[in-house]
Amino acid sequence: MPVSPPDTAPLLAMRGIVKRFPGVRALDGVDLEVRAGEVHCLLGQNGAGKSTLIKILAGAHQPDEGEVLLDGEPVRLATPTAAMKQGIATIYQELDLVDGLSVAENILLGHERTSFGFTRRGETNRIAADLLRRLGHGEIPPGTEVGRLPPAAKQVVSMARALSHDARLIVMDEPSAALAHDEVANLFRIIREITAQGVAVVYISHRLEEIREIGDRVTVLKDGRTVAVGLPATTPTGRVVSLMTGRDVEYVFPPRPEPGGDRPEVLRVEGLTVPGVFADVSFSVRAGEIVGLAGLVGSGRSEIIEAVYGARRASGRVLLDGRPVRPGHTTTSVRLGMGLAPEERKAQALLLDQSVARNITLAGLTRYARLGWMDRRREAAEAARLIEALDIRPRDPRRPVKTLSGGNQQKAVLARWLVEGRRLLLLDEPTRGVDVGARAELYAVIRRLADEGVAVLLVSSEVPEVLGLADRVLVIREGRIVHEAPAVDLDEHRVLDLVMVSTNEESHVD
Repeated sequence: MPVSPPDTAPLLAMRGIVKRFPGVRALDGVDLEVRAGEVHCLLGQNGAGKSTLIKILAGAHQPDEGEVLLDGEPVRLATPTAAMKQGIATIYQELDLVDGLSVAENILLGHERTSFGFTRRGETNRIAADLLRRLGHGEIPPGTEVGRLPPAAKQVVSMARALSHDARLIVMDEPSAALAHDEVANLFRIIREITAQGVAVVYISHRLEEIREIGDRVTVLKDGRTVAVGLPATTPTGRVVSLMTGRDVEYVFPPRPEPGGDRPEVLRVEGLTVPGVFADVSFSVRAGEIVGLAGLVGSGRSEIIEAVYGARRASGRVLLDGRPVRPGHTTTSVRLGMGLAPEERKAQALLLDQSVARNITLAGLTRYARLGWMDRRREAAEAARLIEALDIRPRDPRRPVKTLSGGNQQKAVLARWLVEGRRLLLLDEPTRGVDVGARAELYAVIRRLADEGVAVLLVSSEVPEVLGLADRVLVIREGRIVHEAPAVDLDEHRVLDLVMVSTNEESHVD
């Protein structure tokens, strides 16, 4: 990978960056240097200042102090357009593509090729096709609606859009979060090709194993300050985690209780099937048990959870405490004692502009209504109790939930289902986008709920997380359960072997 030698001036230098918001100093003298042609990894817990720093780089925020230099010259990135004109492109975790427009229209959005007010469609499609071929994805049709593409292809379109502006530096915020294992490998191939052409990449990820594979150097932020600059990407994980959190391990799982006792069955699933998605899925979950679903993205894991919850119509039977759950009726599922924390908490679970308290009490508002009036005092007291119990920080029920870190937002989603007590919690990627410190807190919350008798069904793309948190693991491949075992009897290598082998290569099921 052709990285500029250390003695040359960096492509980008951010020095002494300070950013204040009302009541908080988000950045307190942050430094960042990025060389042409390198993958520079920016690490830190949620709330460390990463998002604020990249928004300054993208022109969305202005620093209160400090300077930004490109090729050694001071620049003012007053707007996102100004940043783009300087060759800085940002690809956010939640891609800002327009689903109703074509691939080509998205790639050239904002600098369309027009004549007399009309788009030159042929030229637009040709430029888009050239950029897609440059990224090794000439098979993506420029005329296809972006909304019809899978996540990996949308990621490619976002990169093509960045390159259409002659980007010299591309910021990638959690680019692998929604990608399957093979798609991540292809993403890394594209990044290597881009950097080989001299483009710099600032790469943000909570998956520390990716850093050694794709990164060149690492900068670590903690509490709005730079605690390490330009570390080699080969720095041991324990050292990086220690810089980020003060702890020495990435995954800190609570102790697993000894099996035993005749715990009642809470959930029973029999022959659950959605044609073309998953087939003949049967399993059970007992009170106080955490059952993990392990498998690749697209294997049917999340769809199984949605069908159990009633959000997806399926044949077969779902029983909660022996009572049948009607498919397609989520209100019935909630009434029977189910709660769902979906994969996309911001889009599917949270009212971002509402308070933490309102998000917590949302599923049980009727509890606080009397003769058509809300008992605000009772609602606030219940929210305050759960904020204390789950250690949601800051402990302000009135604070807009969108201002919380990812880990604390996830705790708010969990708290919602504890207002009336739940028999079964369905957790889909509960730590996605959550930093390593907040992960340990969430693990402790989930285990404590199980210890109190709640049954938990868990989906995670991180195999160590499934093995460390679950009591029992169901391995899902191509819509079927291919293996079931206690978590202590499995290791990561075995699980990956099971999920990566196609049905064409293996004709039997373990």
